[in-house]
Amino acid sequence: MDRFERQVILKEIGPEGQTKLQNASVLLIGLGGLGCPILNYLAAAGVGKIGLVDGDLVSISNLNRQTLYGENHVGELKTEVASRIINKKYSDIKLEVYPFFLNPKNAFEVISQYDLVIDGTDNFPTRYLVNDVCFQLHKPLVFGAIFRHEGQVSVFNLGENSCNYRDLFPNPPSSMEVPNCSETGVLGVLPGLIGTLMATESIKVITGYAEALRNRVLFFDSKTYQQYFLDLKPNAVARNLIPKSKKELEQLDYEFLCSGIPIISWEEGLKSSKVQWLDVRESHEMPKLNLENLIEIPMSEFYDLNQVQFNSDQVFVYCQSGIRSQKAAVKLKEKFPQKEFISIRGGVNAYPKN
Repeated sequence: MDRFERQVILKEIGPEGQTKLQNASVLLIGLGGLGCPILNYLAAAGVGKIGLVDGDLVSISNLNRQTLYGENHVGELKTEVASRIINKKYSDIKLEVYPFFLNPKNAFEVISQYDLVIDGTDNFPTRYLVNDVCFQLHKPLVFGAIFRHEGQVSVFNLGENSCNYRDLFPNPPSSMEVPNCSETGVLGVLPGLIGTLMATESIKVITGYAEALRNRVLFFDSKTYQQYFLDLKPNAVARNLIPKSKKELEQLDYEFLCSGIPIISWEEGLKSSKVQWLDVRESHEMPKLNLENLIEIPMSEFYDLNQVQFNSDQVFVYCQSGIRSQKAAVKLKEKFPQKEFISIRGGVNAYPKN
């Protein structure tokens, strides 16, 4: 217990609270800007078992906010790097690694093994999937999100009459409304602040040392330090949107639900023939891919598509992370309704290395 002496002497924690932390199992979904501080603080606090879910690789453009990693980790799986670092720091933490993204087929199996779930992801399909599974399994869910200089934090599914993510946002936004860091930018300290608040809420849920953000959402502006709270109430209409069973949920395509367009993996795309590839990244973005029948049209040049011609009825669209390609596919479908535009999941960051 020597490692936890300073927090054990807090009367709200004490030996009993520390024991609760050591006996707790927490699933952290997403090891990006939010996940890095969450993992650091939960491991330092002595949470006994932590599951790490992320199928992404460390990339150079993310290092300004994903402070667990460094330049020497670029190209490695985030789960592998994170577990290696934490294992070296603390011998009393059990880490379970899940080096893949959650989907309707695997989410139940993974989430069911943990007492508390933390959503540190940055995409709406996963947020709605995780929320719906946690709702069905009655698992408390710590939520956080950022946009430019603002962040939000809440705790869902915590006890009876507790709100969930759909009570806040019943339906996913369209892909055209979805912001992402590569377009809007982010200062690295913001996810650090919000992630630290999420870690705080997680410790509250586990130990009960203070009242968690149940049925409330905290909104925080890092430029002005202004903050306000939004009170939530259970929404019967929104809850009818949640799949009623595991089978129903497994049959739901969350990616299509959120984007309105088909989304496939690189493995599926590279098996296809007679397709055209479209890179919508800006000219400075690397690496470039050597794909047959490839054209490059940066999204910044989408204002003039009259001269664009596609030599295939099926066009696979990709960007760096898989977010802009969805927006591009929607715009292109409006312009060329006779063509089929399919977004590549994860973008170049998910391109198979072997």
